[in-house]
Amino acid sequence: MQGTHPYDLIIFDCDGVLVDSELLSGQVVIDCLRQQGIKVDLDTVFDKLLGQSPVAIAEYCAQSGRALPDDFYAQLQTSLRATFTAALKPIPGAARVLKYLRVPYCVASSSNLVRIEHSLRVCGLSNFADSRVFSAEMVRRGKPAPDLFLHAAAGMSAAPGDTLVIEDSVNGVRAGKAAGMTVWGFVGGSHYAGRDGQALLTAAGADRVFDRMDDFDLREARLLDHAAR
Repeated sequence: MQGTHPYDLIIFDCDGVLVDSELLSGQVVIDCLRQQGIKVDLDTVFDKLLGQSPVAIAEYCAQSGRALPDDFYAQLQTSLRATFTAALKPIPGAARVLKYLRVPYCVASSSNLVRIEHSLRVCGLSNFADSRVFSAEMVRRGKPAPDLFLHAAAGMSAAPGDTLVIEDSVNGVRAGKAAGMTVWGFVGGSHYAGRDGQALLTAAGADRVFDRMDDFDLREARLLDHAAR
């Protein structure tokens, strides 16, 4: 552990943590699956697919005896890109946190690199991430396995025990804890409106749960530069 900081690295998930994308992407998934004659609702998407790689969609459909066409993911990515370009917004306060953070950080997401980079660009966060972006494409197993977070920590030269993860999904929280990291659950995304996110993420093992990025520094005063206050 370096200096007076409590962590050597902070890993941010992207969807639902830095960008408010989960409701948008959930609806796109529903629409694309319905075009294939497969009916799902938002609760199913959030419960079964949130925080996992896109492969989880095919696995879920296979369990129901439905196979997806070869071009399904291309259609899904096209729809997601158009929807995000038109409507995606950053999580309020995310840019401020990244700007004033005193601890090294990176982004690690189950989404593919093209989607992550597009999301950050649309939301004006690209300059904060630079090359510090890690995707589930880079590892063999996605969340809830710890592989992605361990890969990100190694890439940033940080020990798992000195790493803090900010996650919004049950699978993400489980992945961070399986990696031996401290995990704070974030429930400030619009997809948690009307849902008890604190109970869900606490049950998954989150060490703390918070719902406003503006309160990020209140959780550990040494994380943000004084200029942010």
